[in-house]
Amino acid sequence: MSSQHPTQRPGDKKKQALAELSALVKKYPEKSRKALLQQVEIQFDLTPKECEFLDKNFQEH
Repeated sequence: MSSQHPTQRPGDKKKQALAELSALVKKYPEKSRKALLQQVEIQFDLTPKECEFLDKNFQEH
């Protein structure tokens, strides 16, 4: 049995984390990308693999 919430699909946490990171970058443009990334990693309790995915796939605009 999976430890995830029954209504949460495997990729949902990463999608939510990407959306949150994007929102934080817009809200706090003065903060470093690394600091915001760490904040999201902690908030969403991401695994090292998920953190790497987020770091590689988030593009600043």
